[in-house]
Amino acid sequence: MTSDTPADTFPRQYARTLRYTVGAPRSFAVAPDGSRVVFLRSRSGSDRANLLWTLDTTTGAERIAADPAVLLGGGEEDLSPAERARRERSREGSAGIVGYALDGAGRLAAFALSGRLFVTDLTTGSASELPAEGPLLDPRPSPDGAYVAYATTGGELRLTRTDASADWAFAEPDGPGVTWGQAEFIAQEEMSRDRGFWWSPDSDRLLAERADDTPVERWWIADPANPGREPARIAYPAAGTANAEVGLWALGLDGTRVEVQWDREAFPYLARVHWSAGGPPLLLVQARDQRSQQILGVDVETGATAVLHAEQDDAWLELFAGVPAWTPDGKLVRISDEGGARALVIGDHTVTGADLHLRSVVAVTEDEVFFTASGGAEETDPEPGWTAVGRISHDGKRLAWESANGEPFTSVTSAVHAAGITVRATAEHGRPGSVVQVGRDLPEGVVVDEIAVIDSYAETPVLTARPVFRFAGERRIPAAVLLPTGYDRERDGLLPVLMDPYGGPHGQRVVQAHNPHLNSQWFADQGFAVVVADGRGTPGRSPAWEKSIAFDFAGATLDDQVEALQALAAEFPLDLGRVAIRGWSYGGYLAALAVLRRPDVFHTAVAGAPVTDLALYDTHYTERYLGHPAERPEVYEANSLIPLAAGLERPLMIIHGLADDNVVAAHTLRLSSALLAAGRPHTVLPLSGVTHMTPQEEVAENLLLLQVDFIKRSLAG
Repeated sequence: MTSDTPADTFPRQYARTLRYTVGAPRSFAVAPDGSRVVFLRSRSGSDRANLLWTLDTTTGAERIAADPAVLLGGGEEDLSPAERARRERSREGSAGIVGYALDGAGRLAAFALSGRLFVTDLTTGSASELPAEGPLLDPRPSPDGAYVAYATTGGELRLTRTDASADWAFAEPDGPGVTWGQAEFIAQEEMSRDRGFWWSPDSDRLLAERADDTPVERWWIADPANPGREPARIAYPAAGTANAEVGLWALGLDGTRVEVQWDREAFPYLARVHWSAGGPPLLLVQARDQRSQQILGVDVETGATAVLHAEQDDAWLELFAGVPAWTPDGKLVRISDEGGARALVIGDHTVTGADLHLRSVVAVTEDEVFFTASGGAEETDPEPGWTAVGRISHDGKRLAWESANGEPFTSVTSAVHAAGITVRATAEHGRPGSVVQVGRDLPEGVVVDEIAVIDSYAETPVLTARPVFRFAGERRIPAAVLLPTGYDRERDGLLPVLMDPYGGPHGQRVVQAHNPHLNSQWFADQGFAVVVADGRGTPGRSPAWEKSIAFDFAGATLDDQVEALQALAAEFPLDLGRVAIRGWSYGGYLAALAVLRRPDVFHTAVAGAPVTDLALYDTHYTERYLGHPAERPEVYEANSLIPLAAGLERPLMIIHGLADDNVVAAHTLRLSSALLAAGRPHTVLPLSGVTHMTPQEEVAENLLLLQVDFIKRSLAG
């Protein structure tokens, strides 16, 4: 639907709708019998409160399974600081039901609202509150539906019966800083692991994380605009400092407690846990330098572990969604970098080749593995930025793509599969938003018998993005170019250039979709030729492409921005005498780096929330790419922006949220102090009360307008 506000502007709409995600269906699950699809969606593109919905796969009919407004009696949500921090880690900006978990039959759903525990019967739509000690986090039903386990902000892991007859502490903190059943900061922020406990398939015990963050340094996040407000005290494991101590226990409902044993000194990171009927629980544990890891099988009776597979890499070992896992007949499924390719391995056999670049495992069935992948043969990809869903037999002899009318879904943004039902969200660069299709897999595995399309209530953007995709330069750097709407080369001539990268690990910007390019199109419509380039270090190409930045952020990522810019100027109307660059987070680092190191190419920069001193960023991320600061101090010095401050020759605006606990404001303040000490003029824009996420719509609009004004004035001068 379109916005009803006549004065709506893109910046306001973009912020208000959380980048047009409000009202779009998300968080899909398929019942094990294939009878229903479960998902979240708000009532409209202007309502952030998600409801829980089901779709009947026989009729295609949708039904509300739980409504927060009804369950809370129309009252406002009351989130605990722990829940707010959890949502910050996952970049969650919506409200209402933001997550749920199902029992083994896919009949009972559990979720938290305002720190309280609710369950709903998905067959009847009957929802109710269960007795629980709050504020609580991450409730999850047992597979048999008899219990719900949940964590509390006080560090407990608790159980409640779904018949509401009892609620009790299952594991309690044995000291300050100890939590049970919660993923620690590093797991949430950097490992994409937000869970801290896992039910056994038989519902008779749980594997539960015990984390002790007392060794972690304490930092203070203050709000200078409100000096009477007490600063927030956070545990932040900066590079080279201590992490939380993480262990795992098998806790039986009969009272037994067994600590899971592995070499935690050599492999302190608990990166993945998988427990299914195909075999014993699986752990993936990593060394602190992330250059070696082990997949372990766990004996829950004794706590002993056995090494099922060990890996090493000279750069680092990447983590993937959906693996490790078991096939139903006990074969280990994993993704591995082998022979220059990122491949799927089932049992002892590598079943995909160099033509595919595996992204994730979606599901493992009795005879197939469903996965997402991009093109691995870089020299033959027709266009950059595609991802598709494939399915392959366990022996690797039958590979097919999920497709409709013979055409694969090549811009898949998410997918789930169970019981012969696949739910996939697909995007196209010429169409706003995503289309969520529910399909029944046909035996030949070539086409999909469509059951339904899940409606999206997201607002239609007030502008249209028109990206043109290219592989730029000798390295074939994935790039998108966006010109002003209505641009005419004969009339308008060459345009000032705005490079708009993220440019770093886990941040693919050049994708075959429409909405991710809207922000760049808005900047283009202000009179720029906007270039988005995914250089080395960004995902989706090959292991070598991603790992070429090992121990060198500042070299490869900046070089590729320059190469893409200069190569694209041969085809597009780029005025290389007027080049600006902007970015946020890693993109902010890259923008500031560009004007500090290459003022001959870049004439002004806007750096949002930049990491300026790598020693101030967290352990798992920074040490993965740059090593331990005590072992490689020269690498940290070479990649830091602080030593470059005296060389600033171009206008630079630095923007930072003062409440940011991911990239703390100290990064900007240290760079600003170094620039001041060197007598280098610059602009700092502090955002009071703003975290690493998007601010309020009024702030967002003015923030973009101020950036445009700064860039135009800088290029005109």
